[in-house]
Amino acid sequence: MSEKKEELNEVTEPEIEENEEVVEPTAEEKLQKELDELNDKYLRLMSEYANYQNRTTKEKAARYADAIVDAVAELLPVGDNLERALKTEVTSEDALKFKEGIEMVMKQFNDCLEKLNVKPIQAVGEQFDPNFHNAVMHIEDESVDDNTVVEEFMKGYIYKDERVVRHSMVKVAN
Repeated sequence: MSEKKEELNEVTEPEIEENEEVVEPTAEEKLQKELDELNDKYLRLMSEYANYQNRTTKEKAARYADAIVDAVAELLPVGDNLERALKTEVTSEDALKFKEGIEMVMKQFNDCLEKLNVKPIQAVGEQFDPNFHNAVMHIEDESVDDNTVVEEFMKGYIYKDERVVRHSMVKVAN
């Protein structure tokens, strides 16, 4: 049995050269290594959490902007109809009072758009820009520079000077 024990010792014990020393890390070194690993994991987790917060904040802002743009786009035809009603000629006193009421509603509508950071796109007299304007007609006019908007058929709107809610429908001079 002692022979088998010696054989096992020979197999399990690593062979050590005479000049090599096996240095066992001390308990303090082991603890420091474990602390460094845990600290690294903690820093990575904190970084991932900060990235998550930034990403979700951006996503919330984008969803809010999408909701504003969608809601305003649905309400713009109401504003268009109010503008058409204001362009009608009225002569009777009752019709004038009715028109004043429509003007107040139109002012309130425009104030709401302004509070939502939605502004009308400037069109007439401006250079045609396909990012903001939709050309539905072209005319030849020597008195106006090329690619200048000469008439606006439907007002366009932009949200926060960065996102078009609706393009302006315009006539452009060639």
